[in-house]
Amino acid sequence: MVTVRIIPCLDVEDGKVVKGTRFKDVRYAGDPVELARLYDEQGADEIVFLDISATHRTRKIMIDVVEKVSECVFVPLTVGGGLCSVTDIREVLSAGADKAAICSAALTNPNLIMEAAAVFGSQCVVLSIDAKKTGNSWHAFVEGGRKDTGVDALDWALRGEKLGAGEILLNSIDSDGTRSGYDLELTRLVVKRATIPVIASGGAGSLEQVYAAITIGKADAILIASLLHYREYTIADVKSYLRERGVRVR
Repeated sequence: MVTVRIIPCLDVEDGKVVKGTRFKDVRYAGDPVELARLYDEQGADEIVFLDISATHRTRKIMIDVVEKVSECVFVPLTVGGGLCSVTDIREVLSAGADKAAICSAALTNPNLIMEAAAVFGSQCVVLSIDAKKTGNSWHAFVEGGRKDTGVDALDWALRGEKLGAGEILLNSIDSDGTRSGYDLELTRLVVKRATIPVIASGGAGSLEQVYAAITIGKADAILIASLLHYREYTIADVKSYLRERGVRVR
């Protein structure tokens, strides 16, 4: 059995942590530095920082905020949002990130995955996929979930791995912020195809749903936002619940 990682997600807009529903209707959730420090103290295995409006607004990621977050945490930090080149990725790694998550730019230029893996190593490259159910399949979306590329998300996950991604961050647009649970079918299908770790993201509304993403969805890691941001549970609570049910956590 793999050791499952519990990863808080900081969706950042204009320097503030926000949380939306299906990538819309965002509301304030806290200060990124304060939350990052809190989750580090609580025992997070990693932290994900996503500048959710960088790509849509065609601007660079907020490097100053990344630097402040990286300075206060001692766990791996993944940073994404508006990363369009090897130079952009180098900049966030230099600012303190351990991994770079690429989404829209990877679909526009798939070779970016290969180039980044060649320069920094696959372990630094996270392929972020924003997937939405369309008919009987899932499509990969770009620009913060605003634009349907028509690309099959399952095929894209497999191609991304072959190009050199070391991990997949799988975001369900349908489930995001709904608190109705992760998209277990989507997660399970991607995990079945991929040989690299898959992080399930979108929809956690209870500890039971986190458990289901691991036992039914077969996710290697779990991304959590609302349950932690609004102080319903601590990371210790999540790990204790999973440990009591036989899940191996750190």
